[in-house]
Amino acid sequence: MTFAFLLLPFMKTTTKWVSALAFDATADSGHTVRMDTSVEGGGLGSGMNPKKMLLASLSGCSGMDVVDILTKMRVKFTRLEIDAEAEQTTEHPKVFRYVNMVYRADISGDDLDKLKKAAALSHDKYCGVSAMLAKHCEINYSVEIL
Repeated sequence: MTFAFLLLPFMKTTTKWVSALAFDATADSGHTVRMDTSVEGGGLGSGMNPKKMLLASLSGCSGMDVVDILTKMRVKFTRLEIDAEAEQTTEHPKVFRYVNMVYRADISGDDLDKLKKAAALSHDKYCGVSAMLAKHCEINYSVEIL
């Protein structure tokens, strides 16, 4: 008998304490990232804190979608930048109240609607990080030409 969960994509990370509040997380792909906090907060100041990394993960996930979609639409660009900011609650557990994102690309004015469509498709259909976060906080986004 085969169970459905065995057929689903699987991923794994191992996170190891370094010292103070610094941790190294290694994915099953072999890539490692450092999570930490500021020296004033008790860390080493050697990496992004976990919530900033989550915000960066949202931008990276959506950015990959947008690049892929714009490429398929044959939109010419050489730069894509995504600014993301989140307001946190003040009570523990401190979670995001909302996320605001701005996508900026060096596209022609004629392709602005395509950039808007690519960002919308990312958030509405493709980006799993966006889908997970959207269950807990509002995600707003806009697009601009660089």
